[in-house]
Formats: sequence, C-alpha cells, structure tokens
Amino acid sequence: MTVFTCAGCDAVLSASVSRVALPAHAHQTWGNGVLLPVLMDPGTYAVDPAPWGPPWRSWSEVGADTAAARGVFAPVYALSFAAPGAIVVAPGDTRGTVLIPERCDGYCCGLDGGDGPNLACERCGRAVATRIDDCSLWQSVWFAPDAVRALPADEPSDEPAGRAGWETAAMRERQGPPPVDQRGDRSPQWAAAVGAGLAYLLAASAGAPVTVPDGLVADFFGHALGALLPAGAPAKSVALAGPGLSVPDPAPDILLVPRNTVTGEPWQPSGAMPTVPLPAGVWLRLAFPEEGPRVPATGGLPDGVLRDDPLPLRPGSRFQPDPEVFLHTLARLPAVRQPWLRAIYDQVRARPYSYPF
Repeated sequence: MTVFTCAGCDAVLSASVSRVALPAHAHQTWGNGVLLPVLMDPGTYAVDPAPWGPPWRSWSEVGADTAAARGVFAPVYALSFAAPGAIVVAPGDTRGTVLIPERCDGYCCGLDGGDGPNLACERCGRAVATRIDDCSLWQSVWFAPDAVRALPADEPSDEPAGRAGWETAAMRERQGPPPVDQRGDRSPQWAAAVGAGLAYLLAASAGAPVTVPDGLVADFFGHALGALLPAGAPAKSVALAGPGLSVPDPAPDILLVPRNTVTGEPWQPSGAMPTVPLPAGVWLRLAFPEEGPRVPATGGLPDGVLRDDPLPLRPGSRFQPDPEVFLHTLARLPAVRQPWLRAIYDQVRARPYSYPF
C-alpha cells in the first residue's frame, strides 16, 4: 500500500492505494458526449511509463528520428513531452487538493486537462495533479511524477509478492464488465482491449494469414484479421494460454496471454513463441467463458430441458475494435516500420471508422 504526498510540503494527497496495471483504456476517448465512469477502482493506482499530456509537439516539428527515440515509430498528430511516470488514481482517493481556477478549461462538459495540472496542494499551493472529468473521457486524477512522493502506508499488502497478480481468484475479482451490455452495445473497455490486442496480433503475424479459435476469440478478432491480412495458406494459428490454461499441443504459432494485474507484465510461456498480451479480465472471459445461469424449463418443454435465464449477452452487431487505441498501440510497436504493416497503419489512420472498425 502507498500514500502519495506533496513533494513541496509533504502534505498527504491520497488515500492508501495499491498498485495495479495501467488499464488499456486509460487514454481512450469514447463516443460523443458520453459520460464515462471513473477509470480506477477505489483504493488502486497505476503508473503510465510513457509521457502523456502537455506540452505537445507536432510530428513535423519532432521528426521521425526523435519520435523513434521516444518510442513512437509511425506518424502521429502530436507527441507528448511531459515527464513520464504519471500516477493515476480515482478522484475519490485524492486528499488535500484544490482546483486551480485558471486551468479549469474543458472541451464540453467538464475538465479535460488540456491546460496542464489543474489541482494544487491545499497546504502549499504547488500544482500537483490533473483532474479529468469531461464527457467522453474516463474520470481520473493524474499526479505529476515530479510533484509527489510515494510513501509506504501502514496497511500491508494482502497478496504475497511472488504471486501477486497471477492468482486466478484475484484476477476474477478484477475482470471488469462483460463485452456487451444488456442492449448489445459494446463495452468501451473491451473495444480498447481488442484494439490494442489487434495491433499486437498483426505484428506477431509477420504479414501472414491468421486463424483464431472459434467462439469469443473469433467474434472479437476474426473480422478485423480477415479484413487486414491476406487470405490463403499457410496461416498462423492462435491459441489462448496462461495461468490455469496450458499451451496446447501441438503448439500454436501465436499465444494470447494475460497481463499481470499488478505489474502489467504479460504471462510468459516456457517456449519462445510470439505472445499477444490482453488485460487479465478480457483474457479470463476468452479463456474461461461463462454463460448465464441455466434453470429448469417450464410450460410444456420436456423434463430435464434447460433454458437460459437471463439470456446470454450477445453483441447487437459485429464487434468493432477501438481504432484510436489500435493506432496508438501500433504506432508504438517497432514492427510498424515494416512496409506491409506501415501500409495497414496508414490505411486505418486515413479512414479510422471504415471497415473493420
């Protein structure tokens, strides 16, 4: 457990929080005027290893070489030159902060953080964090890494360090929402996770056709892979593997694996084969799909027949990955410099909401 304090006066700025992996949808923009919920679960924090937020510099100003040195390998609208390592918490886990009125601009319905840190330490007035709660953005507070200190809290962690993040029960507790809601509308968290996973899948394919398992994996990745990769043979095979699910025999060409819920590191198989990391909750639902409860049927059906009650959640239309998350992820994979993958990147960037997105 950790408490964040002001680097200027040591005032306490957060509740006791424990570290978890950065969500795949941390910087996602969703829909038009959608009021999104809080990004982080209460009592948790995550660290973004990459720079994000102002100051921004355009791609033409930065250039390809400088961008590559900063981990961006394909053209983007702008690169962040903020300090890496920002810490994100739920707004309800902040303590002792006040808004900076002159930095409280937003695009539409709230604060978007476009003017930089908009929260100050209540005790000394130092700018320490950015509150975001505008529509279409996940509600969050981002502590500037150079404005706060991380101190151990009194509460001990409830997970052994060697196993933290890999226990199946612990991962199930954090698996998050289902891929679609009761109306069949896709979850923004799943759209982000599938968008990022699709970028890794394309890089792992090396441009060859890819076959995925029937069922949920095909529902979420099959259409996009079929549209973006060439048809024909030989095709590379994909399978799920991770805690509680061994690598199939014969071994597939590419593995879909979970990220550790604490460190964010992907699960590693014993053999050297390409892996595609997915958020643990998404991986769990793909690896161990659970239908709704089944109850005895009544009203004239034969004895022993079961019916779904409630009905399983199914998308109302073809599931679409988030194109912005896809592009953001793919631009940061060195493989995008290969001509075939760069052509896909340029194609999607030019028309981000055309098929299959």
